[in-house]
Amino acid sequence: MLKQAFLFFLLFFISFFLYSQLPDSTEPIKYSIKINVYQQTIDRALLQHFIIQSTKPPVSIANAIIKKNDNSVLFYTLLLLCFLLAFFKYFYARYFNTLFRVFFNTTLRQSQLTDQLLQSKLTSLLFNALFIVSAGIYVYFILMHYKWLSNSNQAYNTALCIFWVAIIYSLKYISLKFTGWVTGKNDVVDTYIFIIFLINKIIGIVLLPVSIIMAFSISQIKIPLAILSLLFVALMLLMRYFRAYGLLQNKLKVSRLHFALYIAAIEIIPLLVLYKSLVLFVK
Repeated sequence: MLKQAFLFFLLFFISFFLYSQLPDSTEPIKYSIKINVYQQTIDRALLQHFIIQSTKPPVSIANAIIKKNDNSVLFYTLLLLCFLLAFFKYFYARYFNTLFRVFFNTTLRQSQLTDQLLQSKLTSLLFNALFIVSAGIYVYFILMHYKWLSNSNQAYNTALCIFWVAIIYSLKYISLKFTGWVTGKNDVVDTYIFIIFLINKIIGIVLLPVSIIMAFSISQIKIPLAILSLLFVALMLLMRYFRAYGLLQNKLKVSRLHFALYIAAIEIIPLLVLYKSLVLFVK
């Protein structure tokens, strides 16, 4: 009896242990309920989201291919010009201030200030180089704005504009010095050269921010800026004519008509040659 009772309790204990190890049949139901609640929450969030708007009909958006326009060379060139201008302004502050004082002095009769500019040969050469680079970049942007140049090779076209501006003013300087040597009017020629490069330095400084804006602005800004800058350059050329004639009319004994013809031959024709040469070289 004891043996049978012991076996009975042993079998009961083993059966109870095995039954306790069986999985709960309600767990899949609970897990399924949790999945349904989660899915309903996600669906509700998608329906109520103001950006996704899953209930509205789909809309197709056509993406246009953006043409890459690498302006890195122009960016670093303009950055270098700004650095050079700041360098000249800091280390040649006296020359910089005197330059504007003489420019706004319409009669140029303050000989002391003028002599200070004439004596600073190296500084004048540096500012002339700044004008050549600044004017060349400006000419490039103007030609690009009016689609007179292609946008295929920016670095080459920019260097070409700078090169031709340098060639034109170098030839102008050499021809004027040769004319003064032949006619014996060296003092008159030197005065005219001084007026030319005085106004050129001012033009080079003013055109630098204009080139920066035209390089990185939208077309709505470029159109009025190009017109205003061209009017500014034309006004400076007219100022060069009137100031030169006012100083030299007593020495040269020429009429305004002859002097205007001379200015047209020296100022306007080289610009036309510059444009024609750029077009031929680019083609």
